[in-house]
Amino acid sequence: MATYSVNPAAVARARALIDARQYVLDSDWGAAQPRADAENDYLERHSWDEYAAWHLGLTDGANEQTKARYAFVYGDFRRVHRTGLIACVYRAAEWRHKQVELAAHELLQYLDGHSG
Repeated sequence: MATYSVNPAAVARARALIDARQYVLDSDWGAAQPRADAENDYLERHSWDEYAAWHLGLTDGANEQTKARYAFVYGDFRRVHRTGLIACVYRAAEWRHKQVELAAHELLQYLDGHSG
């Protein structure tokens, strides 16, 4: 099983988006989460660093600047989705990736505290 470390740039990006009120509080994450074609489109117009900032986890041992390196996407490449954070918490907890789980949980609490 892969192991992951927390991506500090993604945590910072999510907090900045929340502060800027760039979030969706109620969405169907299954429909909203980026698919492979959306990821490819995003990468055509943005850097790998920008792509990475949408993923809370970094796959240990994976090569930089590959999709395999980045895991636990929390938004749609424009806004944070509350359901995306919940999915990150759930998936990380399910597979016992505790640090990613805690980072996603803290962001979820941050969002809830800022969204009233």
